[in-house]
Amino acid sequence: MAGTYTKKDFGAGPEEQTLLKDSNGTRIVAAKGSEPVRLSPGWEGTGRPDDELNFKGVTMDQADLELNPPRDRLNLVFCILVLHGIGALMPWNMFITAKDYFVSYKLSKEYTGEDTNYATNFLAYLGFAAQIPNLLFNWLNVFLQLGGNLTTRIVWSIFILVLIFVFTVVLAMTDSSGWPGVFFWVTMVSVIILNTANGIYQNSVFGMAAKLPIKYTGAVILGSNISGTFTAIINFLAQIMAPNARTAAIYYFITALFILLACFDTYFALPINRYYRYHELLYQKETNKRQLENSSRGSRPPYWTVFKACFPQCFNTFLVFFVTLALFPSVHSDIQSSDKNFVIPSEYYSSVMCFLTFNITAMLGSSIASLVQWPSQKYLLIPIGLRLAYIPLFLFCNYQPARIERSLPVFIDNDWIFWTIAITMGLSSGYLSSLSMMYCPKMVDSQYASTAGMFGAASLITGIFTGILFSMAMPSVVANVTF
Repeated sequence: MAGTYTKKDFGAGPEEQTLLKDSNGTRIVAAKGSEPVRLSPGWEGTGRPDDELNFKGVTMDQADLELNPPRDRLNLVFCILVLHGIGALMPWNMFITAKDYFVSYKLSKEYTGEDTNYATNFLAYLGFAAQIPNLLFNWLNVFLQLGGNLTTRIVWSIFILVLIFVFTVVLAMTDSSGWPGVFFWVTMVSVIILNTANGIYQNSVFGMAAKLPIKYTGAVILGSNISGTFTAIINFLAQIMAPNARTAAIYYFITALFILLACFDTYFALPINRYYRYHELLYQKETNKRQLENSSRGSRPPYWTVFKACFPQCFNTFLVFFVTLALFPSVHSDIQSSDKNFVIPSEYYSSVMCFLTFNITAMLGSSIASLVQWPSQKYLLIPIGLRLAYIPLFLFCNYQPARIERSLPVFIDNDWIFWTIAITMGLSSGYLSSLSMMYCPKMVDSQYASTAGMFGAASLITGIFTGILFSMAMPSVVANVTF
């Protein structure tokens, strides 16, 4: 019978334990003194799922990725995520930068012929219209996954952002002098829609970055800070070169439009990048493995368990942005020069000392975080907590809010000291916010990294929103507190 062997086919010694025979029927044995053949543990003994043991659903491309792990050549994926970080904060930065266009042009008495309160309260309304939907949909997106998977959410969000900016450019080109009220409320509605889509987009980008190594979450934060720097530079150049606020605003909004279109295009480039596909494959395999192990618990992530695990870093993220937005730009931009002969002329003082200084230093801080991660997760709260000292430090500078008579004495009346404080505040904001967001997905199992990244993004927006609310109390503090 085929496959039947007798005892004589097997020698007693290990060198004769063979089933191989040559064409003459002679057994083939190992040479004297050679090592015996040892069999490795069976593939079935690795504990892998049956589908994986049978290579079910495994393509040649996936097998090649696992056998030859790719590198991020030319840092292409890193640069794409930096670009998405720029795009995620572009709507907010563009509308804040276009303050002169709205307040001094479209809603001014000279343009409309009416003396309304729209211009006076514009920034307050803008802040609420921008941050409330951003805050709401960031948190809802964590639990409800609005719009389906990450691809669907990101693509549709960018598409809506592009449409709103096209509409904003059309409004900028339209003569609205006869209907300032309609223009104001149409602008507010467009800001609400814009930031609703932006909240979903920003949250989803952090969820996407959380699937990759830790530095790629830092890339999104770096992009967010570059966005502010980019906008501040455009604002500064527009002050010098643009003939009027209307033209400057059109430049702003068209620039944002091109950035968002670039984000839209590059997102579709990610799935064809080997490095991104490799890490997405690892993430999916880990997720499938965990779901198989925990199949009895259901498919929805254990949100409370994930939140408790990543809460320390969520709180760190919240506190960093709370302190930053409590001061920038409301307090920071209202600090005036104490020296008429200072190197920065008074007409450019706010642009340089506030917007350019903060955004450039925050960008540098984020860049450093991609290279150095210190302190560790355990001790990160210490430097973040110490940043609370910046709030009284800024108030002790020559902070002069509009239409407020200051009672609090000015203790720091040296522009160089103020600039030093502003530089360290920007550096620490960029560096520590990057660290907290980079650590956040690493606090949980890899299958929940995307959810933890979304919790971190929602905490970021919560810190921004509460910081803006707190900044509204600053004029009252310096008007009523004295020593």
